[in-house]
Amino acid sequence: MRMYDRFELPPDKAALHRRAIRLEWWTIAFFVAAVILLAVTLGQSQAMKAAWIEDMLGLVPPAAFLIAARYRNRAPNERFPYGYHRSVSVAFLAGSVALLGLGGYVVYDSAVRLIARERPPIGLIEVFGQRFWLGWLMIAVLLATMVPAILLGHAKQRIARQLHDKVLFADAEMNRADWLTAGAAILGVAGIGIGLWWADAVAALIIGGDIVRDGIRTTRSAVANLMDNKPRVVDGNHEHPLPHQLLTAVRDHNWVVDACLRLREEGHVFVGELIVVPREGTDRLVERLEELQQFARDFDWRIHDLIVAPARRLEA
Repeated sequence: MRMYDRFELPPDKAALHRRAIRLEWWTIAFFVAAVILLAVTLGQSQAMKAAWIEDMLGLVPPAAFLIAARYRNRAPNERFPYGYHRSVSVAFLAGSVALLGLGGYVVYDSAVRLIARERPPIGLIEVFGQRFWLGWLMIAVLLATMVPAILLGHAKQRIARQLHDKVLFADAEMNRADWLTAGAAILGVAGIGIGLWWADAVAALIIGGDIVRDGIRTTRSAVANLMDNKPRVVDGNHEHPLPHQLLTAVRDHNWVVDACLRLREEGHVFVGELIVVPREGTDRLVERLEELQQFARDFDWRIHDLIVAPARRLEA
């Protein structure tokens, strides 16, 4: 039995992961361009400021994914005998905390301005000798940032589910929040245009609240992963069905009386212990245990570092 087992994605999953890396580089390019465009047209709008901050924040998840991608597949060694799979979980936590922190700032700043009844001015701008309301340029820029965010988010969400990559899924959720933010900012700017001074601050509050909601949910999930909770699907809505399916398959072996499976997530993969109660008089027990371990590894690509051990009986 190999003590240090380097993990490699199956060929089809490796191809998906390479595609995800390309999408993340495209995402970084998109957000850099969006941040520059919004900075040029920012004005005094609180909603535009919130959208600008969220676009800067949008750089965190793809950067975390790309950094984790460089570390997660490094071979185990004496210092890190379990490998570097948790780099994905650390990246997930970093992105989640950044999301929560900046969302809280947007809510606070917007609430203070709303209570102070600030009336953000949006004046005129001259371009090529033509003067027009700056709000039209703001709305045009916001609309231009919505379409790429929608396309990138849908593409990454689909890949994240197939790779069981929570960092990628959190990034897809960030893209969803980004185009919703742009929509809310458009309403805020339009509200100023028709004389509703409070529309801008309210739109910014809605944006900040959405960021905080996503930040709380993803931070809770990231901390739970590091606390070795049961594996859950990428969106965190329910437990992952794989552990139950594997345990059922193990109990179907005719020499196994009972079995207990404990799994936790380490990035893309599941690791843990499988305890089996063999039938009395089972021969070639060591070979059977090794075969059972290989069976579990072949059952699903996510089953990675699984210790299989015998026991006389199982107690709750």
